[in-house]
Amino acid sequence: MQVSIVTPTFKRPQGIVRAAHSVFRLCRERSDVEFISIDNDPLGSAREALESLARESPIPFIWDHEPRAGVSNARNAAMRLTRGRLIAFLDDDQEAQAGWLDALLQTQAETKADAVFGLTLARLEVPHHPHADYIASLYQRQGPAESGPILHHYGMNNSLLVRASLLAGDMPFDPRANETGGEDDILFSEGAIKGCRYAWCREAKVTEWVEPRRSTLGYALKRAFAYGQAPCETAWGAPQRDYFGLARHMTIGAAQALVYGAAASMAFPLRLPSRMQLLDGAVRGAGKVAWWAPQRFYGAAHRG
Repeated sequence: MQVSIVTPTFKRPQGIVRAAHSVFRLCRERSDVEFISIDNDPLGSAREALESLARESPIPFIWDHEPRAGVSNARNAAMRLTRGRLIAFLDDDQEAQAGWLDALLQTQAETKADAVFGLTLARLEVPHHPHADYIASLYQRQGPAESGPILHHYGMNNSLLVRASLLAGDMPFDPRANETGGEDDILFSEGAIKGCRYAWCREAKVTEWVEPRRSTLGYALKRAFAYGQAPCETAWGAPQRDYFGLARHMTIGAAQALVYGAAASMAFPLRLPSRMQLLDGAVRGAGKVAWWAPQRFYGAAHRG
């Protein structure tokens, strides 16, 4: 088996069906691809959908139930089922577009990268959202204008990884990130230290469907706060703790919170078009300062 496509799911039975069907359309004639899914809801809410998908799948379809909720638990459980040399990750709120897998494979073959990341375009399920552009920007991944090697990493969704380089062992994803996320930052940061190489593939496109729960302004700002925390968390969690980098990020964050916060306080009464971007900058700056305050998005934090 050359490629295992991994899509864990948590309380999104309609989402996993949409994601799987997008893969079926692309891989119907392939004999070197398998689809792996994990139902990470302790109540097993995706069972009916996964059983139906397994019956209709044109490619090997393997699924299991991991009742211990958490993003790392789900990914680790999926990895134990995979047989591929290459592992492609597609989230259960995403839909692969034409040529998605072929583009990732071609870029990996050309660059010999240990991980390839693709383009993600967000589409809100809430019509006529007053802050649609800002909300969408939080879930989109634009990347460079051209495909090729890059010096940094992106997130786990819409990616293709070489198993031997980045996913060795029984638990490649850190369980400490089960509720907060960031398991991908840990994995790729450690990979960079080991000399792993990364690449960007602009032709590998997926649509990310943003459900109403994730379209609220409160949730969006919580996500922006967590994005701000990321560089500080990486500095603190490095094998050799980077105190200087942590202090630098916190100092920059304090300045961002003050400057952008002041600008946002003036922009909102005037309803300036830039008001949401200014507020975003302030919130991300605050995240750098309060990097130690966990923001929980997965697992037990999302049982409601």
